[in-house]
Amino acid sequence: MTWARIVAIPLIVGVFYLPVEPATRNLVATIMFVVFAATDWLDGFLARKLNQVSSFGAFLDPVADKFLVSACVLVLVHLGRADVFVALIIIGREIAISALREWMAQIGASRSVAVHMIGKLKTVVQMVAIPFLLFDGKLLGVIDTHLWGVWLIWIAAVMTVWSMVYYLQKALPEIRARAK
Repeated sequence: MTWARIVAIPLIVGVFYLPVEPATRNLVATIMFVVFAATDWLDGFLARKLNQVSSFGAFLDPVADKFLVSACVLVLVHLGRADVFVALIIIGREIAISALREWMAQIGASRSVAVHMIGKLKTVVQMVAIPFLLFDGKLLGVIDTHLWGVWLIWIAAVMTVWSMVYYLQKALPEIRARAK
């Protein structure tokens, strides 16, 4: 399922190059994103339930998620539905925290930057904002997904900074100890 999220990236991006109505492209990309994003939850659920956790899967799963989110945020910037500043915050944080986690793992301190609830909540807000912005229309004829998506992606950006600060604070004692 992790590989499916990686394969989904060019498919979702490619939808916006199809010679079909914009509303159809938006709907197809939204459905694809929701389905592939749901595989993340299902993959984790099944891995825990069936006790099928592997070190390769533990490595690739968050990478696939970051690629999927980053690609979709870049598409949204290209379409004028998300601000480039939001993309820089979200993608920059993912790179910084991934590097921090890798370094902390190398020095044997990975527990200090383990996934926290703020990071999970940030991910949930992103995973709602992105399909709203991909859809970019009236959901059920009532909900303005563009308006809600813009608000949610900015909330996700704020939460992204907040979670990065949290992880950096947790790592700071190790950083200070290594700097001496």
